[in-house]
Amino acid sequence: MTDDIAAGSSLSDTPSPADGYVGDPALRAEWDERYAERQQLWSGRPNGALVAEVAGLTPGRVLDVGCGEGADAVWLARGGWDVTALEVSGVALERAAGHARDAGLTVRWVHAALTEAALPPASFDLVSAQYPALLRTPDAAAERALLAAVAPGGVLLLVHHAGMDTQQAHDSGFDPADYVWPTMVTALLDDDWEVEVDEQRPRQAPDGGAGAHHTDDLVLRVRRLR
Repeated sequence: MTDDIAAGSSLSDTPSPADGYVGDPALRAEWDERYAERQQLWSGRPNGALVAEVAGLTPGRVLDVGCGEGADAVWLARGGWDVTALEVSGVALERAAGHARDAGLTVRWVHAALTEAALPPASFDLVSAQYPALLRTPDAAAERALLAAVAPGGVLLLVHHAGMDTQQAHDSGFDPADYVWPTMVTALLDDDWEVEVDEQRPRQAPDGGAGAHHTDDLVLRVRRLR
């Protein structure tokens, strides 16, 4: 459905899919099954919007929400970022950790749902959520969790596929109304936030991998002022 998924919980340098997961077991099972169907689900390359938007930022602490098989996390770590990567799928985390080990890089892996992750508040210089499948709730829990993780002076970068939020419910069970879209995050912003980018643009899509057919991105980049 998207290029990455929701995630989060206890921090470690290596994932422990067999235990320590915090979140809905059915959600974890769903994504584990999806990843297990292929040896590689995504392209293995960092998302183009992330590469473009991070170019002018000074490396610091970054939270990669829905890290999947770890392409973004590895790229960020290689660029000098102190990376914490969240994911609900233990299968995906095992692959991501393997890629980081092969590259000789250290990443903190978090295995749980974003809204239930024990993350330090207001402590990340960058929160990156690339095409996340974050479930919508009446209390806007996922949107608030994204914003709460950003440190003063830090940036939230949320990227999604353009047009998906206006689609009708699919026979496959996907209903856009069930998920969080960038407009729902902007609706929560107050004077503590500055919108730096809020636009639709052609997608810099890596070759291969699920989701490669999407042609345009919605890019939201907001900075926490205090």
